[in-house]
Amino acid sequence: ERKKSVAMEGIVVESLLSGNREAQIEAAIELINLSRKQRQKMSEREIISPLLSMLQSQDSITREVSLSALLSLAFGSERNKVRIVKSGAVPMLLEILQTETKMAIVEMAMAFLLILSSCNKNKVKIASTKLIQLLVGLIGHDSLTIQAKVDGIATLHNLSTLHQNVPLVIASGAPYALLQVINVYDKSSELAEKATALLENIISHSPESISSIGGAIGVLVEAIEEGSAHCKEHAVGILLGVCNYDRETNRGMILREGVMPGLLQVSVDGTRRAKEMARELLLLLRDCSEYVIKNKQSKIEIVEQIMREIDQEGERIPGTMLKLVEEMISKLST
Repeated sequence: ERKKSVAMEGIVVESLLSGNREAQIEAAIELINLSRKQRQKMSEREIISPLLSMLQSQDSITREVSLSALLSLAFGSERNKVRIVKSGAVPMLLEILQTETKMAIVEMAMAFLLILSSCNKNKVKIASTKLIQLLVGLIGHDSLTIQAKVDGIATLHNLSTLHQNVPLVIASGAPYALLQVINVYDKSSELAEKATALLENIISHSPESISSIGGAIGVLVEAIEEGSAHCKEHAVGILLGVCNYDRETNRGMILREGVMPGLLQVSVDGTRRAKEMARELLLLLRDCSEYVIKNKQSKIEIVEQIMREIDQEGERIPGTMLKLVEEMISKLST
């Protein structure tokens, strides 16, 4: 059995190096079907270059097969991710994303970029201005599938974990593109979750990049009301960043968008991190020092005082929120 598998590995390597296109296609398919251990062993034997030359073929079957084989080599191997990028894969993927019409290949190219960008050693090499701009453009493209958009946003997130890449991501118009995604798609979807996560990452470096976009606050308030638990968490984090950055300008703007009901809800039943941030944001949105219980002032009076101030900000809170406000008060005044 062992001899058989060694012989098979040898045939696959020879066929890939042979330059005969049909033999290469068969070998690439065989490579995908081998065990992960066998693939790792074979990747020591110069098979990445012929697979990359197949990636540049005009024939879509050749491109698809070579992409699958390269994906299988990169998956779970940091060493192969680095090798593949060093061998020049990124410009080829850029070319595919700009010219390819077959959506299955575009999806695979996006997934491949995501895997390559998860390796820290690759982040500087991958993050060219051109690639980041292309990814941002594709995220907003109607023809792209949801999965490809999710992978594109996740790739940008991987790249933006490197401090020096964040200005490139902002300059390419990512904040606006991400807000569009959050606005258009279901706020409890994985796509909205990834978009708010990346936006929160951007905000931590550059809070002004969001507050200057018209309608941004309204979209984030909707995400706090309608999003999944993590989407809500990231949306609260973004608004907290914006409010911390310029409380005087942004506080009124956030309140006018009707944030209080959703924020109070999250402060009670959000994720642990969301609760903490929601309470911090509530303190920033109103000067809660006034509401610390003094002179045996009753909680109901304090609640009414908050309600009046909220109403003056042009925001109406339904009666059902009273309990949440009361719970909030008891937490703030202990």
